[in-house]
Amino acid sequence: MALSWKLVIDSTNAPALADFWAAALEYEVEDPSMLIEQLLAAGRIGEEAVSEHRGRKTFRGYAAIRHPEDPFDETSGVGRGRRLLFQDVPEGKSDKNRLHLDVHSEPGDLAKLVTRLEDLGATRVREVNKGPAGHWWIMQDPEGNEFCAA
Repeated sequence: MALSWKLVIDSTNAPALADFWAAALEYEVEDPSMLIEQLLAAGRIGEEAVSEHRGRKTFRGYAAIRHPEDPFDETSGVGRGRRLLFQDVPEGKSDKNRLHLDVHSEPGDLAKLVTRLEDLGATRVREVNKGPAGHWWIMQDPEGNEFCAA
């Protein structure tokens, strides 16, 4: 049986980075507010575990996004398919990523994709053109995590 998974990305501001990646990938930011209300009411978590972002309660230091067409649990807001979870960590990024995302454009629309990602807060690092083997940009998200726009 195949295992389910999610990609977890360390961050310094999980909700803001989730907003960036949701816009970049055209994903949805998960809304755990109903679950948080239930956990608070039952005394299973305290207010210190909760923060607010864009008018919704979130778990402090965490935010997730999911593919809009994938199933999700309506009570918790948690996706059951393609999903990225952002978690705040105390240390900053120090070296090159050992894992990264490739964001693909429609054929011939690489320049449009790169411009859209820059408008969202990404930065171009370096262009790579391997001719028939591929053409892409190495970019960084707002927290400096590398990814490729291809």
